[in-house]
Amino acid sequence: MTQTARLVITPVRGFRQLSTFIRLPRGLYAGKAGYVPPLDMEQRNLLDPAKSPFFRHGKAQYFLAWRNGRAVGRISAQTDDLVRDAAPETGLTPQTGFFGALDAESPDVVAPLLEAAAEWLRSQGMTSMLGPWTLNSNGEYGTMIEGQQAAPMVMMPWHPPFLSEAIEAAGLTKKMDVLSYQMEMGPQAENAHIVPKGLSLGEGRLGALSVRQMDAKNIERDGEILRSMYNDTWRDTWGFVPYTDDDMRGMIHEIKPILKSEHFVLVEQNGEPAGVALVVPNVFDVAGDLGGAPSPLGWVKLGVRLLRHEFHSARVILLGVSKALSGTALGALLPALLISELMKRGHVLPYRQIELGWVLETNMPMRRLIERIVPQPTKKHRVFHRSL
Repeated sequence: MTQTARLVITPVRGFRQLSTFIRLPRGLYAGKAGYVPPLDMEQRNLLDPAKSPFFRHGKAQYFLAWRNGRAVGRISAQTDDLVRDAAPETGLTPQTGFFGALDAESPDVVAPLLEAAAEWLRSQGMTSMLGPWTLNSNGEYGTMIEGQQAAPMVMMPWHPPFLSEAIEAAGLTKKMDVLSYQMEMGPQAENAHIVPKGLSLGEGRLGALSVRQMDAKNIERDGEILRSMYNDTWRDTWGFVPYTDDDMRGMIHEIKPILKSEHFVLVEQNGEPAGVALVVPNVFDVAGDLGGAPSPLGWVKLGVRLLRHEFHSARVILLGVSKALSGTALGALLPALLISELMKRGHVLPYRQIELGWVLETNMPMRRLIERIVPQPTKKHRVFHRSL
């Protein structure tokens, strides 16, 4: 146990304290401009060891900060077996531990929480700490440093501006920024998206390529294609942690009720996957006014909105090209063609905005492609590091 003045840090034990941990951000940030609480149910699927597939390959300890008997902050500390075989390009080693779910009422709460996470990671043999990742880089990612007033987006953490400043004051340093861009759908975006004239998937010079949407009757099969493509595409990328079978099944189970066939774009070359993109509707569009724990009437409203698909925005959570095409002309062209296909799909979907993120600040080819359409990122999240 770590104690600073009247601040006490304790490990989370039992269902009741875990519920306090899950609900805490909406109590800390209620009324702050730009903050909209996520659904408790969604957060429990992410954090509860009984529900989250993360705990099949990782372990975590949660901590709460208390002042005068009231919870005023939280943090997670976790290790992940999946980083044991990480490529050098990922920046991860078997001794890299992680923190996440960092939220605080005030700046003075942050340093003691970070130290509690660091102490636990040292006890697990870790020599460095990276985060926030909740619970790894396939979940909620980074501390928001820009974009607090932007529209909330699914799986996108919100933090007050003081949080990143307090993390730096506690001795952590920037490791990487990840950027998100909000693209307004319509003719203006389509005109700004420049693709070489006469090139279209499945036609002319690209006739050997085929494109299809998700097969609703074989969603698990398409989920496996998505998992394999993700792991193949990003395996040598900074911060990469692979998706396991359980991770993908968990994600598909969670988003299946809101997925439409048009959300999945698969490009194949001679029957082999060449490029893939996945769009997820923004749950905040239909749940943002209901609070984190809707009333019975709120749940009825949510059910009706889901059935009617009353979304007006969505997020591209994955867009990638097969590693086999790396360095080829087709490999360089496919991201632009995938975005073109998403724009075409947008003509039959209700979305007015599509958010593209997270894009590593070092991924200049993708940034140049997106910034022709959206010149500046809408949101910026930062990952921090310290030695232990």
